[in-house]
Amino acid sequence: MNKIQIVGVGDDGVEGLTNHARALIEAADVLVGPANLLPKVAIGPSERIESGSDLQRLGEMLNEMSSRNVVLLAGGDPLFYGTARFLCDSLGKDLFEVVPHVSSMQLAFARVKESWDDAYLTNLATQPLDRVVERIRTADRVGLFTTEEITPAALAAALLDRRIDYFNVYVCENLGSPDERVTQGDLSSLQGQTFGPLNVMVLVRRQGVADRPQQMEGKRLFGNPDDQFLQSKPKRGLLTPMEVRCIALALMDLGPTSIVWDVGAGSGSLAIEASQIVTGGQVYAIEMDAEDFGLMTDNAERYGCSTLIPVHGQAPEALAALPDPDVIFVGGTGRAVGELVDTIFDRLRPGGRFVVNVASPDNLVGVQAAFQRRNIEPSVRMANIARGNYQLDRLRFEAVNPSFLICGTKP
Repeated sequence: MNKIQIVGVGDDGVEGLTNHARALIEAADVLVGPANLLPKVAIGPSERIESGSDLQRLGEMLNEMSSRNVVLLAGGDPLFYGTARFLCDSLGKDLFEVVPHVSSMQLAFARVKESWDDAYLTNLATQPLDRVVERIRTADRVGLFTTEEITPAALAAALLDRRIDYFNVYVCENLGSPDERVTQGDLSSLQGQTFGPLNVMVLVRRQGVADRPQQMEGKRLFGNPDDQFLQSKPKRGLLTPMEVRCIALALMDLGPTSIVWDVGAGSGSLAIEASQIVTGGQVYAIEMDAEDFGLMTDNAERYGCSTLIPVHGQAPEALAALPDPDVIFVGGTGRAVGELVDTIFDRLRPGGRFVVNVASPDNLVGVQAAFQRRNIEPSVRMANIARGNYQLDRLRFEAVNPSFLICGTKP
């Protein structure tokens, strides 16, 4: 049984093929490929068959021709969300050899000199526009294939309509061909412009800008999505993730009249949600970083938190004038978190709850030791969360940084 050769072809056709790829095509008995690629490859056999859009039928046809010397043409890298991946999955890898060309997505990122190893990649032909826009909101780099209906200008308008205006944008047309063109600008500059159908759009977040959160429809008492909070770049990721926040709030055992300290509050996500539970008490959110403190006050205003009191300062000095709390939550305090627990533990009221969120095993050990010095056996949980992330037509899981939650009750 002959192996079917799957050969990637760029927009430049035969000119961009390697000698090995050309030799495979010239030696073929039959050439199979999409209607837009077959005319670009003038070399090879006279017997040519259009592959069509029905991949199931294509697989059956190739299986029937397995005794012949067949070359299947595919655009760019056939394994980059392309035909080859489906065929290898459905018919088995042993039936094929793959000779890739550079994918148009790879070319686009090369043209704009940006890394694409952690970019959000998607195809507007297979993903709903609203889902794509919300994923772009918190991305650093984005690569996407547009469609005739959702053009670069239409996507730019959808992003601007949601106040997502913090990206530099590149539209790369006809990559690899003589009439290749790259247009650079911001999102507003794309409005009214038209581009060729063969384009890849690349978005690059400007340095240091904060996300524009979603609108407040469907606001929850707690467990609001991370992207509903303003948070700073490049420090993004320090915000307590939604899933960890829910566990922490449960462990804090809040009541309507609780007095709460959130030490190292960052941009305020946990303090804000605590204040929505503590409707008759007070939540003191202590943060030393001026930028994060400003974002916290903006977030609190958006959520209408009447019981949240932002405190700009560093613990433990900033805590001296505050009333003794029923609950203390500590997060984002760096290496000295164990010492901080020791320093402020005596301020906690009897029967009060102490909850600490740390990211490193070293800090976990330090907090455990601080609790045990008070004859408290801490309860410890490790939170390992992975969120589904669609990359073109495949579901992948993106891990959130693991963290530890340590809690105890003062006798």
